Amino acid sequence: MLVYPSGIDVSSSALRFLAQELRRHRRVIGSRWRRLGAGRQALLTLAHLRVGHPYAQLAAGFGVGTTTAYRYVTEAVDLLAALAPALADAVRAASTKAYLLLDGTLLPIDRIAADRPFYSGKHKKHGMNVQVLADPFGWLLWASPALPGAVHDIRAAREHGIVDALAGAGIKCWADKGYRGARGTVRTPCWGRWETLSTGQQSVNRAHAKIRALVEQAMATLKSWRLLRKLRCSTTRITALVQAILTLHLASSD
Repeated sequence: MLVYPSGIDVSSSALRFLAQELRRHRRVIGSRWRRLGAGRQALLTLAHLRVGHPYAQLAAGFGVGTTTAYRYVTEAVDLLAALAPALADAVRAASTKAYLLLDGTLLPIDRIAADRPFYSGKHKKHGMNVQVLADPFGWLLWASPALPGAVHDIRAAREHGIVDALAGAGIKCWADKGYRGARGTVRTPCWGRWETLSTGQQSVNRAHAKIRALVEQAMATLKSWRLLRKLRCSTTRITALVQAILTLHLASSD
């Protein structure tokens, strides 16, 4: 296998943050000699998450075995995932915001037609449903654990306790029609075909669309980590990957 130098469009603060956490983790578990130092292990993990390179390619580039590359990445991802904010923490931090934006996204996975729980009828593909909260400027604040793609957005929001958490904190939230019936502080557009809506309802829906349009910026932030564009790992690992990426995003923005 040929090896060549390349670059990753990730801030150096993310690399320093992960390397620091790995060093702290190694001291806690009493780890001694490693084939890669904490900085190189952090770089290996960022390359996997940001670019989506498979373990065999990463192993060749970093001069380690494929199993070692997998073990290093898994260790770092689990460490980052444990540092991700819980929903209660995100809601508490957002209490000073005028409102929040809520939306769901489907992370594509490599499943076959027989895996019906993972098939999204809305997107016509297999994937995992992830709920996202963003501030009024489209800044990603929180991402939920992943659920099978067949789960509808409003059901996912209820299962994660998003609706109750926002209502308890009294935070208004703008969402699309997929959350119709959520109640609480969740605001959705007027239901019905555009031509059947009154002039007032059309004006409300236009204003609603302008407000929640910036949630797409939060989605783009999540999908900029190219590993999430086509996941080929076990579905049980996807939540940890999403939470790890959320931690890196928040850490690099501090």
